[in-house]
Amino acid sequence: MTVRSINKDVLFVGSIHWDRKIFDELIPLPEGTSYNAYIIKGSEKTVLIDSVDPEKWHELEKNLCELGIDKIDYIVTNHAEQDHSGSIPMLLEKFPEAKVVTNEKCKAFEMDHLHICEDKFIVVKDNETLSLGNKTLRFLLTPWVHWPETMVTYLEEDKILFSCDFFGSHYAGSDLYAGNNAVVVHGAKRYYAEIMMPFRTTIVKNIEKVTQFEIKMIAPSHGPIYDNPEVIIEAYRDWTSDKVKKEVLIPYVSMHGSTKLMVEYLADRLMSKGFAVKPFNLPVTDIGEIAMSLVDASTIIIGSPMVLGGAHPAAVYAAFLANALRPKTKFVSIIGSYGWGGKMIDQLSGLIANLKVEVIEPVLFKGMPREEDYRKIDAMIETLEEKHKSI
Repeated sequence: MTVRSINKDVLFVGSIHWDRKIFDELIPLPEGTSYNAYIIKGSEKTVLIDSVDPEKWHELEKNLCELGIDKIDYIVTNHAEQDHSGSIPMLLEKFPEAKVVTNEKCKAFEMDHLHICEDKFIVVKDNETLSLGNKTLRFLLTPWVHWPETMVTYLEEDKILFSCDFFGSHYAGSDLYAGNNAVVVHGAKRYYAEIMMPFRTTIVKNIEKVTQFEIKMIAPSHGPIYDNPEVIIEAYRDWTSDKVKKEVLIPYVSMHGSTKLMVEYLADRLMSKGFAVKPFNLPVTDIGEIAMSLVDASTIIIGSPMVLGGAHPAAVYAAFLANALRPKTKFVSIIGSYGWGGKMIDQLSGLIANLKVEVIEPVLFKGMPREEDYRKIDAMIETLEEKHKSI
């Protein structure tokens, strides 16, 4: 990746990881990702904002050499996770005079995770500034976006917000800027859903905290730079609001076709009533697609057969995922088939304790669904229609 200028004496020196396909051994990356690092040359001091994943250290080193950087005074680390901070030990070896600038919590994390010596740190507090001569950095603590130690850095004279994971996207592309690219915003929504959504209420406060400053550009640590920052700010305001859509998410699994028959009937009837419907066949579904759908959906209906007295493991995982991501969903229910009995409803209900939802009467049926089972689905849909009138 070549060095690219984003403003006078502000340069992109990060790396694009085109072929990375999974993050944290958990999150699929269909579009790859990037590790964005930025050099700011002040009249007196030079600073590097964040670093790159250790796997891409050689690219960061190459970019710094290309720029002729022989001294870095400060390495600002907004977040301790390895994809941002993992190259700091190599940077300190190459630039031993550099000081690592971060907050107290992040310092503790990096001493534990990266074994950086305590005397290498400069600790900053919320709203504190650091002069580079003709440029000034302001540090804003943004806890739980998405770790407890996260912060952002605001370059006052250029009005650039270096937002780290905040407003980011796992997106590998050749364009430096996002513009109004809907594909980038789609990737940012996926990123928000998988990483930020559990901290929605805290993020609302942090959006207001950072937008008290004039922002001409948002430079995140993943994905393209927002040269039209209102695009992503307004998207975040929508995603974090309490508004839901008349949309039903149906994560399901069917072993012998019985549950699938019921899901297909449910989906058709919901669509006829004006609901948007998103069924996901769990064994072949990208979990990121489910996470994105959780951002807006008013309703989740989990479909599963009974397996050894409980829900199918894929359905268990879907319930666990929704519980962990804590979406603003209003209603939840369960449909499914069984052969001889079990405790699937109790099991799945116990897995969604974090969700502030109203439970709609589940529909379970023995073997293949009969006419009376379909009528119960009709009743479920009528209940949902009535519930939506109140929201």
